[in-house]
Amino acid sequence: MSDDPGSPPGEPHYTLRLYVTGSTPRSTRAIENLRRLCATHLEGRYDLEVIDIYRTPTAAVEQQIIAAPTLVKLLPLPPRRVVGDLSDGDKVLAGLGIRPRPPAHAGDGP
Repeated sequence: MSDDPGSPPGEPHYTLRLYVTGSTPRSTRAIENLRRLCATHLEGRYDLEVIDIYRTPTAAVEQQIIAAPTLVKLLPLPPRRVVGDLSDGDKVLAGLGIRPRPPAHAGDGP
């Protein structure tokens, strides 16, 4: 969706991969936390692939994933990783090098 008309011009498009271990509570929490974070800060500017390393162990080996959940930002470069359930949104954004969007206020405007 890099050509999404709702995306402000000049803002990068993100390619993210989240490696999880089945449908454990920790994996489920990580997926929910990441989707909420992306909806808030990267709406229309990201692609997310969730990979269950129990189903595709070779994917974990190829990316040298040693703990799960692990989030990998592939693009834009440089690649970055964050490990854990992604519950601290500020730390996740900082770890991935993403500037948070300021909150929208209903009364803002001319």
